[in-house]
Amino acid sequence: MSQQDNFVGGFLLGTLVGGALGGVVGALAATRMQQAGGKTKSALPKTGGSLAFGEFDDPDEESIEAARLGLEDKIAQLNDAIDDVRQQLGGINGHSERPWESPSRIDS
Repeated sequence: MSQQDNFVGGFLLGTLVGGALGGVVGALAATRMQQAGGKTKSALPKTGGSLAFGEFDDPDEESIEAARLGLEDKIAQLNDAIDDVRQQLGGINGHSERPWESPSRIDS
């Protein structure tokens, strides 16, 4: 029973110490961010107005077409890889390479 009490006491003490330490570190980080103000460069571009979800600046037709062709190429590569793995696993799991054919069974 003594070990269980020690565990519970240690757990509670660790929770209190961790919470206090996290609060102090969070407060220090917040004050440093406030002091930095506009000095750091944001990863997001600043826009004059707010953009709706999925709304971007008008991309040109060439970049859209290039992105579409790139995605089609990647999809084709993934389909080929899936087919290869399916064939490899089909031999391992005892499935035929043609799923529409039923496997032959020998009744004894």
